[in-house]
Amino acid sequence: MRKLKLIWDFKGPAGQKTAEHHVIHLKEYIEINKLDITITGVETLSDMHSIAYLVVDESEMKPIRDTLKPHRGQVYS
Repeated sequence: MRKLKLIWDFKGPAGQKTAEHHVIHLKEYIEINKLDITITGVETLSDMHSIAYLVVDESEMKPIRDTLKPHRGQVYS
């Protein structure tokens, strides 16, 4: 089964901290909804651009995408 990485972009000098905080809320959403999602995290792309992400099965993506409104997504490998 294909996995998709849902991504939220945070830019600017506070991007890293904002992405870290966003992951806290993603984990809360996973826990509240009892989802089987184990891959979340933060990546720093530059000093002015960080991302928060979670990885979902493609079959479960649409309701999560519609609720959480990620900025973009890509196939996870």
